Amino acid sequence: MPGFSLAMLQMRVEGGQPEANLTRAEAMLSGAAAQGCRVAVLPECMNLGWTHPSARDLAEPIPGPHYERLAAAAKKHRLYVAAGLVERAGEKRYNAAVLIGPDGERLLHHRKINELDIAHDLYAIGDRLGVAETEFGVFGLDICADNFHQSLAIGHVLMRMGARVILSPSSWAVPAGHDQAKEPYHGFGTWTTGYRELARLYDAYVIGVSDVGWISGGPWKGRKCIGCSLAVGPGGAVLAEGPYGPAAEMILTVEVDPRPAPGQGGTLIERIRSKGYQGP
Repeated sequence: MPGFSLAMLQMRVEGGQPEANLTRAEAMLSGAAAQGCRVAVLPECMNLGWTHPSARDLAEPIPGPHYERLAAAAKKHRLYVAAGLVERAGEKRYNAAVLIGPDGERLLHHRKINELDIAHDLYAIGDRLGVAETEFGVFGLDICADNFHQSLAIGHVLMRMGARVILSPSSWAVPAGHDQAKEPYHGFGTWTTGYRELARLYDAYVIGVSDVGWISGGPWKGRKCIGCSLAVGPGGAVLAEGPYGPAAEMILTVEVDPRPAPGQGGTLIERIRSKGYQGP
């Protein structure tokens, strides 16, 4: 499997402003391609903002106009694009994510499973898991809290399905008065613990990309999304971490060199148990 450059697009997301958000995403995808990246990851709910009440009126189906703009950008720049989108499906809405191939085709369509309680009145619980074969190996796709340490069963399933890279659109927020110097965000272990566990056990990559900006509506109105996008590689090594803050918009690149899977089925279970795994 060839290595590749991946762009972590830590973009500003404005609640309920799909035109502004999609225009910003298109510009960042162009920037990622200009830097020679072959894969790009955008944040969770990047069209409308996580838990923003505009989802009730502005959510669109997948495929739909919001999705099609990202697919056109992926095709234009010959990129694999992972992005979180608020999705309407009949009477339900989902916190969804897609993986789009460089020809604009939809390779994966995930719906968040481990949604926080405060979002249950807005989003239905996800109903699928999948992986996709690409020229760079097998990609898995999940969303944000799907990678909480207490919900790592989701990541374990993706890895056992053959994923060598898990891409995770995210939205990481803290209270308005949070002081990064006193309480470093990743120092809480919220994401590093789960990411490093999966990467260590399976010799794989886990990459999460968060938005930045102030939350303008919904149950967390007044909080700030603060980036800190995170890439962890084989052995559990932290490879890249985005800057902190509601204005910390940037393109962060990381080199990914996927390794062959350490086994499959029973052989894989034996291998991860030899590394200390005690689960089923």
